[in-house]
Amino acid sequence: MDSPHTIGLFRGPEILPWLADTARLRISVFREWPYLYEGSFESERDYLAAYAQSKESLLVLALDGDEVVGASTGMQLADSEPAFRQPFVEQGMPVESVFYFGESVLLPAYRGRGIGHAFFDSREAHARALGRFQWTAFCSVDRDAGDARRPDDYRPNDAFWSKRGYQSRPGMTMRLPWQEAGRGEVDHSLTFWLRELEQAA
Repeated sequence: MDSPHTIGLFRGPEILPWLADTARLRISVFREWPYLYEGSFESERDYLAAYAQSKESLLVLALDGDEVVGASTGMQLADSEPAFRQPFVEQGMPVESVFYFGESVLLPAYRGRGIGHAFFDSREAHARALGRFQWTAFCSVDRDAGDARRPDDYRPNDAFWSKRGYQSRPGMTMRLPWQEAGRGEVDHSLTFWLRELEQAA
């Protein structure tokens, strides 16, 4: 029997009490393919603190009782780090017109229950309610399909993202280093996916 879950929405400073639990979840999930991220609690907590400092940011949590089993973030692109903004600047797209979706993480036992859709629905509704964004966007790490570390049962999210109206923009790529388990710091390529945000009726 599936465990019950609830979806919680937290904005700006409301995110602060959830930093530690969300940081631990991200470290756990991001060790999996395709990120293979060997993160530290301190770096994850500091990364998430930037969302708490952005007044119009959003943290969407999937909760099983008091346990955080899934998390998804969003903030205006203008508040993100320069590396995330640069591909838009190079394309001549005003960063003020873009609401950026950070990563979504979810424990394996809770996948396949529609929580991924809830993460997108919540962030898109939040961006739409703010009333000034033309685009929602996120980036995905680029991996070689022939990489020997890729699990045989891995299913990429490309089809899910496409069905939600997002399109990959191969010309919009950024570089970001992080620690990989057993390999140290590795420079990675991440490509953006964009969707034009329809306005509220």
